[in-house]
Amino acid sequence: MILTNPLIVRTILLFFFGVCGSTTIHSQTLTLESTLELVRQFHPVCKQANLTMDFAGSSLQATRGIFDPSIYTSSEQKTFDQKNYYNYTNAELKIPTWYGIDLKAGTEDNIGQKFNSELTPGKNTYLGVSVPVLKGLLFDKRRAAVQQAKLFLKMSRQDQLLAYNDILFEAAEAYWRWIASYKVLSILDESIKVNENRFELVKRSFLLGDRAAIDTTEALSQFQQIQSIRIQAELDFQSRRLILSNYLWTKDNQPYELSEQVQPDSSWNLVNVDEYPLPNLNEVLVAAAAHPKLMFMDIKMDALEIDRRLKFQQMLPSLDLQYNFLGGGYWNKNLFSQSLFQNNYKFGIKFGVPLFLRESRGEYAKAKIKISELDYGIRQGRLEIENKVKQYFNEILATKAQLLLQQSNILNHQRLLKAEETKFSIGESSMFLVNARENKLLEASQKLAELKAKFFKSLLAVQWAAGGIR
Repeated sequence: MILTNPLIVRTILLFFFGVCGSTTIHSQTLTLESTLELVRQFHPVCKQANLTMDFAGSSLQATRGIFDPSIYTSSEQKTFDQKNYYNYTNAELKIPTWYGIDLKAGTEDNIGQKFNSELTPGKNTYLGVSVPVLKGLLFDKRRAAVQQAKLFLKMSRQDQLLAYNDILFEAAEAYWRWIASYKVLSILDESIKVNENRFELVKRSFLLGDRAAIDTTEALSQFQQIQSIRIQAELDFQSRRLILSNYLWTKDNQPYELSEQVQPDSSWNLVNVDEYPLPNLNEVLVAAAAHPKLMFMDIKMDALEIDRRLKFQQMLPSLDLQYNFLGGGYWNKNLFSQSLFQNNYKFGIKFGVPLFLRESRGEYAKAKIKISELDYGIRQGRLEIENKVKQYFNEILATKAQLLLQQSNILNHQRLLKAEETKFSIGESSMFLVNARENKLLEASQKLAELKAKFFKSLLAVQWAAGGIR
């Protein structure tokens, strides 16, 4: 997690009421950070992302094997009609180097009556080198393969971060929806108690002759209506609990269904939204430049550039030089005492070039087109990410303004309800008006719960849009 990002530091303040880093649900309260930690450690998407990194690391190791030194041993003999035609024994060490030059050293033992006349009889030692002078000297397929494997490892890391960013935000969204539905359910539970008491009081007043029978009917109707609304709210709460459970897994790779006894953290209700620090848009946009999606495309651009360089090498003529320094016997103290081209050497040169270069020119042009195509994609991707950050930042501001208005609105509804209840107690109002006031307060309270959850979700949405949830 990038703690140098002020947005992330501020967002972490949201979690300080809960126990951070919890990996199992032991208590009856589930915090957001505990939820995200469970997702990080046990969700299949996160584990798949980790495996992708492991696979890329193994691929890099396998590609580096191109430069592993190799030892070869061959032995061949032929006898016929009691004649020893030949007996060849050859042991060779070959060392590929990063700069396209291959080194080799070996020994050979050639004996027999009728072996190949090109071979030197007896025991011999040789040191050899193969040098590509034109095509392959500055760059070749081996170096390109290793460099691209390193880039693919970096790309896999960005893929991993992108997967974490998306799945953690989805889990956070589900968590806040669960919290909002729980808060609505709590509001309705409290309202049911109030209406039940009110119905009993009105019924008692009717029996004493202080209230009309219609008031008991009105109070009972309101009581039953709240009960009906609560049934739907309970259904919504259970549905969102199950949706959140989709993101919870155990360390044994088994899905975990969130228990009905587990409650969401309620400390967020204590947060004063008016004083809550908001992210700085410019700082978030700077952080968004390191979005995993953009980093992935930048690294892919480097990989395409390597491919372009390789395709350019294919347009060059090939000129390969080979030289073997020969010595008699397995070891000769005079082996290096003579000039390289004076005696006991084998030298060869090989040159070749396609006459029209149609294939290599076509491949080079295709490589350049891929680079241009990706460059347009990077420009578009950067613009989309910046606009998405701005979109969610504007959502934070709008939601905060709505929240503050809604809080003020609830205070007004509370005053109106209290005044209506006072008027009803002295016979200057009706049960219908009291219920009407209470219904408005209920609607406002439920909307406030949804807005507050949306506010905190929007804070995470800005972080998600910038690619910073890890």
